[in-house]
Amino acid sequence: MSPLAAASAALLVMGVATAARGALPAARVGPPAQQNRLSTALSTGLWTRCVSWWTTSSRARRLQVIAAGGCGLAGFALTRQPLVLAGLPALVIVLPPLLSAPANRDVAVLEALDRWVRLLIGSVSTGKSTADAIRATRAQLPPLLRAPVDAVIARLDARWTLDEALRAMADDLDSPDADAVVAALIVAARRGGVGSTDALRALGQHTRRRLAALREIEAERAKPRVVVRQVTAITVTVLAGVALVNPGYLAPYGSGAGQLVGALLLAAYLASLLMLRVVARPRRRERILQSAGGRRGR
Repeated sequence: MSPLAAASAALLVMGVATAARGALPAARVGPPAQQNRLSTALSTGLWTRCVSWWTTSSRARRLQVIAAGGCGLAGFALTRQPLVLAGLPALVIVLPPLLSAPANRDVAVLEALDRWVRLLIGSVSTGKSTADAIRATRAQLPPLLRAPVDAVIARLDARWTLDEALRAMADDLDSPDADAVVAALIVAARRGGVGSTDALRALGQHTRRRLAALREIEAERAKPRVVVRQVTAITVTVLAGVALVNPGYLAPYGSGAGQLVGALLLAAYLASLLMLRVVARPRRRERILQSAGGRRGR
C-alpha cells in the first residue's frame, strides 16, 4: 500500500474515533443499568440506521451499492490509488441518475388527460351529462387520474357543484395543462347537450396537439443526452483499458498532487453532468386557474 493510502486510512480511523468520542456524553449520570443502555444505544445507532436503509431500499438500489463497492475494491487492488477506491463507487452510484432522462410530469399528466377526454367524449355522445360521464368513465381511468377523479366524485356526492369539484381537481394535479382541460370541462358542462360534445371534441384536439408538441420537445432534449452517454462510456472504457494495458501512463496521478488533480477533474465532470440535467429539466409554468380556496376544507 502506498504511503498516501496508509495516511488516508489512518486519518479516516482517527476521524471516526474522534466523532465517536464526541458523540459520547460528557458525564455519566444515573444508575449503571441506565449507563449501559445509553452506551448500547450510541454504539448501535449507526448500525440500526444502516440496516433500516438497507431493508427499505429497493433490490436494484442494493445491487447498485454492492456493484459500486465491488468496483471500488477491484480498482484499488489493481491501482493502489485512494482516488480509485472512492471515485469508482461514486461513478457507479451517481452516473446512472445523471445520465438518465429526468421525469417530465407535464407529459405524463397530459397523456392521462388526453385519454380521459377521449373517454368523456364517448360517454357524453350517448346523451350523458358531464357529471354522469365522469362517473361512468371512473373504472377506465389511467392510474395517474384515479385519485383526483375519485375525489371529484366524492365532492359531488358531498353536494359540491361541478365547477367547484373540477377546480379542486385542478389544484390536486397542480399543472397548467390540467387547468386548461378543467376550464374546458367547466365550459362544456355549462353548455350541456350538443354544445358539451362539441366543446369536448375541441378540447380533445387541443390536448393531442399539445401532447405532440411536448413529445417533440422531449425528443430534441434527448439528443444531447445520448451524445453525453456515448462520450462518458468511451472515456471510462479508454481509461480502464489504459490502466490495465499501460499502468505507467497514469502513474503521475499516484502522487498526492496527482490524486488532488484527478479528484478535481472527476468533480468537474460530475458537476457538468449535473448542470446538463438541471438545464434539461422542464421549467415550472404558471397555472391558469386560481385555487379553489376555502371550499376545499369542507
